[in-house]
Amino acid sequence: MDWNKLNDVQQLDSIIEASASHPILLFKHSTRCSVSSTALNRLERSWKEDEVKNTVPYYLDLISHRDISQEIASRFGVEHQSPQALLIKEGKCIYYASHFDIQYQEILKHL
Repeated sequence: MDWNKLNDVQQLDSIIEASASHPILLFKHSTRCSVSSTALNRLERSWKEDEVKNTVPYYLDLISHRDISQEIASRFGVEHQSPQALLIKEGKCIYYASHFDIQYQEILKHL
């Protein structure tokens, strides 16, 4: 899985714009949380490029960029949690899950 780093709140405008042509997966990860590490590992092991239909994945380190996480919550109307995965399509969050509810097969259903 080839993550794009989300490390500047300004990137959200570009992400929303890009989601008009392909889905975007945002993964909010706490580097201090074992649940977050497990959820991330499960997602990475399951990810298959040929199945995700050009979905572009972004990784957000919550410890370093809490402000970006808060902006994501505000823009998409999704309460902040960690870990959390959001699927963005045509500028809207069409799916989100947190903790062990983050399931690769569920993400695929929404592509």
